[in-house]
Amino acid sequence: QVRLQESGPGLVKPSQTLSLTCTVSGGSITTTYYAWSWIRQSPGKGLEWMGVIHGTGSSYYNPSLKSRTSISRDASKNQFSLQLTSVTPEDTAVYYCARVPSSGGCDYWGQGTQVTVSS
Repeated sequence: QVRLQESGPGLVKPSQTLSLTCTVSGGSITTTYYAWSWIRQSPGKGLEWMGVIHGTGSSYYNPSLKSRTSISRDASKNQFSLQLTSVTPEDTAVYYCARVPSSGGCDYWGQGTQVTVSS
């Protein structure tokens, strides 16, 4: 059973960096068949894909967020992380981590974590 769990601060001040970690159990994040993604949903909006890190370690980002987004991993802890710099209240959202099989889509999701950007 694969499980993903997001963790990190629920409140971030404007202009600061949002940092979240996804801890994966039941499967290795270095398996090349899978990639690992961050997705968010702002109030009243649909899901927004932020980026992905592949089992090889390569990462790719949503062009609209690329300049502010970084996804990294710690294979020894089976974790991958998101950093979003220069946040504004527009970045307030529920943030999800998810597993992406090579066939596409997301087959396992974390429960999501609410992050509010406010002073």
